[in-house]
Amino acid sequence: QVQLVESGGGLVQAGGSLRLSCAASGLTFSNYAMGWFRQTPGKEREFVGDVNWTGGNVVYVDSVKGRFTISRDNTKNTVYLQMTSLKLEDTAVYYCAARRSRTFTPSTTWRNYDYWGQGTQVTVSS
Repeated sequence: QVQLVESGGGLVQAGGSLRLSCAASGLTFSNYAMGWFRQTPGKEREFVGDVNWTGGNVVYVDSVKGRFTISRDNTKNTVYLQMTSLKLEDTAVYYCAARRSRTFTPSTTWRNYDYWGQGTQVTVSS
């Protein structure tokens, strides 16, 4: 079965950096666009960014542009979220998700994603 496993979350001070990884199995990774979302209690899941199947097209929510970078390694079936200049408001559970697509069209809507990881907690402290 399909599994997406996130890792790399933790506690970091404001201004610091973290890199999240999401390892995929049970699917043909290069047939999928990959997204990152985040969620805090009582709020809807928020789009963070999306990378197409080649890694050549990446989009981000405005609040993370210039601070977060999404990349993927199709030889390792892994997608990454490099987070820098972290802010208190970046605190959330971060999820990776897979969306079957071989186009360059991104999707910011969580309902369009087929598979989800279990999430990893990122806490930014002052």
